[in-house]
Parts: sequence; structure tokens; C-alpha cells
Amino acid sequence: MFILNGALFGIWASRIPAVRDRLGLSHEDLGFGLLFMAAGAVCSFPVTGRLTDRFGAVSVTRVIAVLYTFSLILLAAADGFTVLAVFLFIFGAFHGSMDVAMNAWAAEVEQTFDKPVMSSFHAMWSLGAGLGALSGYGAVQLQLGVLAHFLIAGGITVALALALSWVRWTSRRSVPEGKSIFALPTGILVLVGVTAMCGALGEGAVADWSAIFLRDVTGVAESIAALGYAVFSVAMVAVRLLGGVAIARFGPVAVARVSGVCAALGVFLVISAGSAGGALTGFALMGVGYAVIMPLAFSRAANDPNVPPGQAIASVATLGYGGLLIGPPLIGFLAGILSLRLAFAVLLPLAVVIVVLAGALRRAD
Repeated sequence: MFILNGALFGIWASRIPAVRDRLGLSHEDLGFGLLFMAAGAVCSFPVTGRLTDRFGAVSVTRVIAVLYTFSLILLAAADGFTVLAVFLFIFGAFHGSMDVAMNAWAAEVEQTFDKPVMSSFHAMWSLGAGLGALSGYGAVQLQLGVLAHFLIAGGITVALALALSWVRWTSRRSVPEGKSIFALPTGILVLVGVTAMCGALGEGAVADWSAIFLRDVTGVAESIAALGYAVFSVAMVAVRLLGGVAIARFGPVAVARVSGVCAALGVFLVISAGSAGGALTGFALMGVGYAVIMPLAFSRAANDPNVPPGQAIASVATLGYGGLLIGPPLIGFLAGILSLRLAFAVLLPLAVVIVVLAGALRRAD
């Protein structure tokens, strides 16, 4: 399921330049359109958190997986900016819903095995995102249209994911307390959410703008530009696979602080790069830096002593994955005012915030 979620996102990210060119969108238009995707996700997080607590993470994850795949195909059918914005809202809503549900399921597995394995699950998300981005490279080489690409890649991925994830697992269920649907973080979870947001904002910026950055700033061909997010994702996969070992040995706080430093160095390399090679190196280092921030945030939220796991994860996701989806439109707006290179510079102070707030990720007893 993590591979599916990442793959669908990576498939979309790899073809953003093609969609932009086909609809004749400016940087500002694209940024505004991506804001609808962010809005859809933010609206879905708290609702899905309550549904997950009530009906179980496994059931909710499987249902949303199918709906999420259909929403990807809708994006390829958009024939204008207005329709694209509506479809991006739907796509963002199902993307966000599946994030909450599958992370709640992963948290149950982590608690059952009593090991820091959340990072490994997120490695599978990055693997899926990288494969999705590489499918975009292949689609361009084969001269496949966006609709054909989304139908083939999305259809194969969801079929395999549903088959492979059909395991026996009984999720915990609880009746959510309180009348409010929207679960915003409180107490220490606010700092956890802000830390997650800083990492996810950078991750979202790379996902949706790395291809355009490489093409417009460094002047490479579209097929090479599609490799930007692939390099970033490969770095994230490698670090997330090793993340559990590092967290068990050095603790979540130390790992988060080193990660923030790596992210800051990566951003600096990207914004100062004079060639595609330098930018790709920077994107890879950013992948190293952002890799374990979200897994650490979700693990801390799922183990909160005062809030049910589904609601806790949803509340952190409201800030965390809100950042993943707010990052792209923010970069678009800043690129319209300044330049795309300078727009990426906003990620530098956010990486420093990760270093400062890393203590919030210490697991609650």
C-alpha cells in the first residue's frame, strides 16, 4: 500500500511538465492549481482519522486505494485549468486519506513488533514514488500520452498492491470522542506537526518542481528532468531502509538533527547549482535529509498517551502532509514573484527549524 501511494504520486509528479504545457499554464497558474490539491488533502486528514479509528485502518486503506487510483486518471482527462483544479482537489483528498489510513495500519504493525519499523514502510513509499517517476521517463521515451501512461501505470500498480497487501490483520477500532470532526494537534503534537511540516514541505517542493527546475533553470531535456525526483526518491529509500537501525542506536532526536543538517546542505547545493549535475546532487542530499522526518513524526503521534492513534496521526498529518502539498503552490507563487531558483531558497530556513525542534520527536513513554 505504501508503494501504491508513492507510485501514484510519482506518476503524477513526473508528468506535471507535460500537463502544464498541454494546458498552457504559467508557474503561477500551476502553483494555484496545486493549492487545490493541498486543500483536498487537508480536508481529508481529520475525517479519515476518525473513520480509521471507527472502522479499522486496514479496511479504510484498501477502499481508498482504489478511489485514489481513479482520481489519478481523472487528472489526465482535464481539458482546462478549472477542471484540473477540481480534479486536483479530488486527487489530493484521496492521497491524504490513504496517507492517514495506511500510516495508522503501519503504526499497529510497529507496536506489535515493538521495533522502529515505520521508516521501512516509508522507504516503500519512496520506492513507489521513484518507480512512478521512472515510469514517466519511460513514457516520454515511448511517446505515450499522459492518459495512456496513467491508465497503464496506475492500473498495474493498484492491481499488484491489492493482491500483495491482502493479508490477515485485525485493526483496533474505537468510537471517536468529541463532536468536532477536525482533529488539530495539541500540546507537544503541535511541535511534532511543525517538524513534520518543514520536512514534508521540502519533499513536496521537490516532487512537483524538481523536473521543471532542471528543465527551466539548468536547461536539460524533459527526459532527463524527470530523473530529478527519481534521484531524490532513491536517496530516501536507501536512508529509510537504514533508518530503523540508526534510530534504534542513536535515538530519534539525534537522527532528526543530523537529517535537518543534510537537508539544509542539499537545498544550498540546489539553489547554487550551475549545472544539472550539481542540482541532482542537491536533490539526492535533500532526500537523505527528509527521509526519516515523517516516519519519526508518525511514530511519535501514534504512541501519544493522550490521543487515539487515528486522530493523533491525522492531526500531525494536517500539518505534516499539509506541508507536502502546500509546498508546491508556495514554490509556484514565489517563482512568479522572484525566480524558481530563489523560490527554492525558502526551504533552507525550514531545514534549520527541523534541527531546532528535533526534541519533540522523542518517543513518549
